[in-house]
Amino acid sequence: MQEETPGAWYSFTPFYAATLNSQLSSFNYLICLSSPAAYDASQFAWRRDNSQKTMSNELIPPASNTFERIKQVRADGAEFWSARDLARVLEYSVFRNFQPVIDKAKEACARSGHAVADHFAEIRNMVDIGSGAQREVEDWALSRYACYLVIQNADPSKPLVALGQSYFAVQTRRQELADDETLKEDQKRLLLRQEMTKHNKHLAGAAKQAGVIQPVDYAIFMDHGYRGLYGGLGMRDIHERKGLKSKEHILDHMGSTELAANLFRATQTEEKLRRENVRNKDRANEIHKDVGRKVRQTIRELGGTMPEKLPAAESIKKVESREKKRLKVEQKRQLQNPPD
Repeated sequence: MQEETPGAWYSFTPFYAATLNSQLSSFNYLICLSSPAAYDASQFAWRRDNSQKTMSNELIPPASNTFERIKQVRADGAEFWSARDLARVLEYSVFRNFQPVIDKAKEACARSGHAVADHFAEIRNMVDIGSGAQREVEDWALSRYACYLVIQNADPSKPLVALGQSYFAVQTRRQELADDETLKEDQKRLLLRQEMTKHNKHLAGAAKQAGVIQPVDYAIFMDHGYRGLYGGLGMRDIHERKGLKSKEHILDHMGSTELAANLFRATQTEEKLRRENVRNKDRANEIHKDVGRKVRQTIRELGGTMPEKLPAAESIKKVESREKKRLKVEQKRQLQNPPD
């Protein structure tokens, strides 16, 4: 188990201009964040190994049966469509006649600023050729967005092309909206985690002035704050309850709501220590625990979920990596499509 200590701080590079307005009485953190509508290609992490795919067995609405029935889902949850399956549904009897459509879709994908490899992955399949024999054929694993681009470039005279255009346009938009919510949560977490790092430094400074000098004293001081906020649970208890590994930081696996509560705890404890000019480490511990209790009480009064009951979030390091990738894609798109 690890926790931030003075002199061992995380440093997150700011990715965007943002303003945080803390309404401390009700935890209303108004976060002004940029939110470009970019499709999150990280949800389509292709594997060259095609052995893990399984057909989706979910309940399918009648209107989308045709395309949902050929959707495939890997063991890791990533969905995709086989280009050969899609060609058959669209009534391309010869696959080589469908290949130019795929090529046009890939060009459109590149022009839109997306990484083609994130949406079109070349794969190999074995097909029966009679008498129990098989041969290998090339195929493409297509993301939902890739399917949308493929059908946009398909022969409009074919009966299912118009249906496919409508279906994948709607489904792609739904996915974009879902990804946009994930993006907002990611950006909130990055900002709040950065604020948490900054204010923990300030808190450490105030605690040092109060007599919390040695690392062991600081660990005890932090544990008091957590026990107040988490209903008596200390750092080790929280690690165990959240299912975290010993070297994982509690703060790195908090969602935005939990981070906001802990940021409130840290800022208010620092201010109280300085305001009362505390010079006794035992008193500092008491104050930290008392502030944690009051934050917990406020959450209860507002009808919120107690922090120990919130699930552990994805590692902030993964979120940071995903945000860097998204911004690179967005920057590339802006360079390729400059405003008029």
